Amino acid sequence: MLLRPNITSKCRPLRSKRGVLKVYAGGKVYADPVNKECSAFAPATVANLGPGFDWMGCAVGGGGDTVVARVIPDKPGTVIIESIQGDNGRLSLDPNKNCIGIAALETLKLIGQPTCGIALTLDKGLPLGSGLGSSAASAAAAAWAVNGIFGSPLTKSQLITAGLAAEASVSGYHADNVGPSLLGGFVLIRSCKPGHPVQLLQLPFSRDDLYFVLVNPLFEAPTAEMRAVLPKEVPMKSMINNCCQGGSLVTGILTGDVRLIGESLDSDVIIEPVRGPLIPGMMAVKEAAKAAGAFGCTISGAGPTAVAVVDNPDVAQKVLEAMSQAFRTSGKLEVNSAKVVKLDPIGAKFT
Repeated sequence: MLLRPNITSKCRPLRSKRGVLKVYAGGKVYADPVNKECSAFAPATVANLGPGFDWMGCAVGGGGDTVVARVIPDKPGTVIIESIQGDNGRLSLDPNKNCIGIAALETLKLIGQPTCGIALTLDKGLPLGSGLGSSAASAAAAAWAVNGIFGSPLTKSQLITAGLAAEASVSGYHADNVGPSLLGGFVLIRSCKPGHPVQLLQLPFSRDDLYFVLVNPLFEAPTAEMRAVLPKEVPMKSMINNCCQGGSLVTGILTGDVRLIGESLDSDVIIEPVRGPLIPGMMAVKEAAKAAGAFGCTISGAGPTAVAVVDNPDVAQKVLEAMSQAFRTSGKLEVNSAKVVKLDPIGAKFT
């Protein structure tokens, strides 16, 4: 896996010397905190990108979740959630029932036997059930913040399993959101099976003219419910189409061909046809986006957010307006947010 180096920490240190103090005693690895507090941000993600269902995703700018981790000196290994903002009181403060708590606990297991506990606060910048990787962003930010408390001993790739454990609790064991939210950029999921090593590939993309138009209507599409409608079997013809278009999608990314990326993500004939009708106005939004100049449009993740691809900021604004209007007129839905964003190449970072 190609990985970027760790970003310089902005955490508040407990002492000047960096690094994790590990004392081997009784066969255990004891980890002392290096920082008393760390704040981390993880971005929104667009998963699937049409034919890349469960094996392709990318991180995008324009929003994300922030987690602050703080040392609790006298409660080794304990994780508590002190507060959550931006969820309208819907998320549990029980660390075993919340993505940030699960990700934090799994990160502590990976680090060793901590000599302190961790208190977490979450600022939800992403709406729940939006198709923008809300739970993955929370998990990624929590894992990165807790890792920072101990001097960042783990790489982002090593933290994927912590994020996956959190994701599995709410939407299933898949890495197409948490992978790019941690790593940034385009991420291909080569293998992701419980009990087996996760294999992710970062796909380099160097162009600066890729714009994502994201329109999120006031409609919630929980991932678990949207997965329940998926077909158990697919026709050979459909499978061949999605394999071809998935290959075209990867080629477009690697060659920097924005048009090919857009046309490829527009071509799914397996997932979108069954999910699209469950999102009011989605098919009209798709057509409106292309009529306004987009190379392609599809459902972001499980929806209801629609994502379109263009290579020009002026065209992007026209596409945004057309998509928003289609949701209002054809779907009878108000628009929660509509924005033009670019690829986020960094992923999780300290703030």
